[in-house]
Amino acid sequence: MSPSPIPFSDLLGEQTRAEVFATVLTAGPISRTQLAERLGLVPSSVTRALPPLLEHDYLRESEAVPQGGRGRPQKMLRVNPGKHVVVGIKIGPTQVSGVVTDMAANVLARADVALADCTPETALSAAASLTAGLLAQAPQAADRVLGVGVGVSGHVDSEAGICRYSALLNWTKVDVAGPLSEATGLRVVVNNDVNTLVVAERWFGEGRDIDSFAVVTVGPGIGCGLLLDGGLYAGATGMAGELGHLPLDPAGPMCSCGRRGCLEALASDRAVLRHLQDAGVSDCTTIDAAIDLARARSTAPAHAVAQSAFAEAGTALGRGLAGLCNLLNLQKIIIAGEGAVAYDLFGPAAEQTLQTYAFSDAARDCRIHVDSAAQHDLWARGAACLVIRAAVRSAIS
Repeated sequence: MSPSPIPFSDLLGEQTRAEVFATVLTAGPISRTQLAERLGLVPSSVTRALPPLLEHDYLRESEAVPQGGRGRPQKMLRVNPGKHVVVGIKIGPTQVSGVVTDMAANVLARADVALADCTPETALSAAASLTAGLLAQAPQAADRVLGVGVGVSGHVDSEAGICRYSALLNWTKVDVAGPLSEATGLRVVVNNDVNTLVVAERWFGEGRDIDSFAVVTVGPGIGCGLLLDGGLYAGATGMAGELGHLPLDPAGPMCSCGRRGCLEALASDRAVLRHLQDAGVSDCTTIDAAIDLARARSTAPAHAVAQSAFAEAGTALGRGLAGLCNLLNLQKIIIAGEGAVAYDLFGPAAEQTLQTYAFSDAARDCRIHVDSAAQHDLWARGAACLVIRAAVRSAIS
């Protein structure tokens, strides 16, 4: 007879078990010996932590044939991806995107819905409907769903499930977790949307096996999420990483937050379009049109203006990146977000400015990686990772 099911949070109540599960998730398939080495534990500690995880089918163990056919086969541990499904939601100013994933964060279903407006009532109602629709797409998901992860921009109190302030969404003290949990009947985990990317990159992407890195998003806003010394860093109240509101020019243009000269006001999509409008290029009103204009092979004045607009935004971004490197001595900065597709236009100026203003070897020590594929699917997948991360209650982010 199979063991009776027990709550997932109870199953992983001990910190060691949580760490074991997260390590198998991110590094598996992995042997017990390798697992103990990665966690810095004696093998007996790993052995004591494993039985409940194996008995209740959260982890599975199978024999692997040794390479070259020599030596004794080792039993390899891996996560059972079908044990639960998880919903991940990304709330933006114009649409809500979502995915259903398995326990290895493999996407099983995806969908998005346009928003008539981004008031909390509209956005959360859309998120609840999207959750129901996504779960209907995944076979037998209703009996296996672990929870809903939500990423929103701005200052997020993840413990309370509240968005304290988002300039991009124009939200102030919005309870996200409460209404969404009531509407769906599910556990809801909320965090800053860029932090969801940090978790996704740490587990499955460019941040794997890196202890200190930042994800910097460019596009309608400038966002930043931080992983320091192996852990997601949110600050005292969840506000760490507000790189977009770093004050660079007190006499600069007005930012969405109501202050002048923030990095976001100088380097976002809006800054590029403002540069074009101020230069008299009035017929270029979308960032896609600006990108096309800057890439066009043309001698027209508007082409040069577009290239200058992106270079100016890149210069401002480079100052912000230099500040990150000087303060935190990061190993890597991952550039992501909708605007990353235009890195060829703003990246050279950003990297040159980073080199100019970085202290000592801060820039040389930090690699820049551009993840132009980090569109809404990855944001939502990262939000799903939040639920898995919270469920295993792991010290490994």
